[in-house]
Amino acid sequence: DLARTIASEMKLTNEQIDGIRMASMIHDIGKISIPSEILAKPTKLTELEFSLIKTHSQSGYNILKDIDFLWPVAQIILQHHERINGSGYPNGLTEEQILLESQILAVADVVEAISSHRPYRPAFGINIALNEITKNRGILYNPDIVDACLRLFGEKNFKFAV
Repeated sequence: DLARTIASEMKLTNEQIDGIRMASMIHDIGKISIPSEILAKPTKLTELEFSLIKTHSQSGYNILKDIDFLWPVAQIILQHHERINGSGYPNGLTEEQILLESQILAVADVVEAISSHRPYRPAFGINIALNEITKNRGILYNPDIVDACLRLFGEKNFKFAV
């Protein structure tokens, strides 16, 4: 998976890589608290619907916070929609407040989301996804993480599993 591969590319410890792998597999578990009609809606979400979607990282944290993982999985999941400039959610944290693992998951999640089909739009493709993280390198996303992700797709021919 992309988050784990970025972590490996950045030479994180095996413990951090394992934690990211675990968190990435269940990072959207909080979406079970959101009505399926909203998750599968084929048209643009209303402001209210989007505000409900934005609760999923907090819901995921609440589900997982009392489970004794070897890694800070609940915290990684809570922060995976935070952005380094403070514009993310749920808590508007800035770079130094966000776990590196969460920052990695954030970049991987954006690349996967943009390049994949969604109920409300077709897949935009990997080039548009990589342009998004490049454009927001150092603004929304940690530059080291963006650079590692770009190396994976550029020099190392990373491909999503089909």
